[in-house]
Amino acid sequence: MIEAPHAPLEGTLRFIRYAFMPNRLQYCGGDENRTLLQYAVEGESDDGLTPMLRRFTGAMPYLELIARSNGLADPFDPRVVEAYWIGNSLLDRVEVRQLYDDMLERFGSRLTGRMREIVLGKAPAGARPHHSFHVLDVHSRVGELAHSMETLDGCRVSWGRVTQVESSELVVDRRPLALEGGQLVLGEPRSERVLRQLDGRGFADGAAVGDLVTLHWGWVCEVLSENDIARLERWTRHHLGIANLTL
Repeated sequence: MIEAPHAPLEGTLRFIRYAFMPNRLQYCGGDENRTLLQYAVEGESDDGLTPMLRRFTGAMPYLELIARSNGLADPFDPRVVEAYWIGNSLLDRVEVRQLYDDMLERFGSRLTGRMREIVLGKAPAGARPHHSFHVLDVHSRVGELAHSMETLDGCRVSWGRVTQVESSELVVDRRPLALEGGQLVLGEPRSERVLRQLDGRGFADGAAVGDLVTLHWGWVCEVLSENDIARLERWTRHHLGIANLTL
């Protein structure tokens, strides 16, 4: 008997997997991390969830832009959420002018001189509305995040291969951001301890040695396939290249 494929995780619930830890750290969204954790762990999605997620004012305009550029009505469509956090073909359908105009509307009045030129110039340089772009070229430049290697590396969505499973933590081999020859690169893999549960609850309880997991601010977001990680790496490297144009 052939088993039917699992339905894709609802976009709102997948969004929480990546937005939960920065919300807990009070970097974005409202003060609702315990509620968001409950929604995601229990697999609940109702009319009360979307208004909470719309308070993530850093991510929402990107989701709306991706959806609009692809003729999708819902910014929390699973394909849109995947495009923003991981990367998929929806990003390729966002035109340069659309991203440029969006950046101009959001940040044009907050930036002046060379910094304004740098940020707005990223669209014609090939940037797309992926989280790695926001982290590497926008977040710190508009004063929302300290511009340090530690914060850039924590804020980007990274990945690692599980080497040990412990009670509330995993040990993973992960490639950190590094500065080599004045350029941002993915460094050599190193062993790191990351958090997968709070009060016995998390999003990757079934993670096993050998699995690939995504990470955001030291928190395990989910287990992904080799192909998914390849897409995330591709878009991360793409935006590292664009960031390096103006370091």
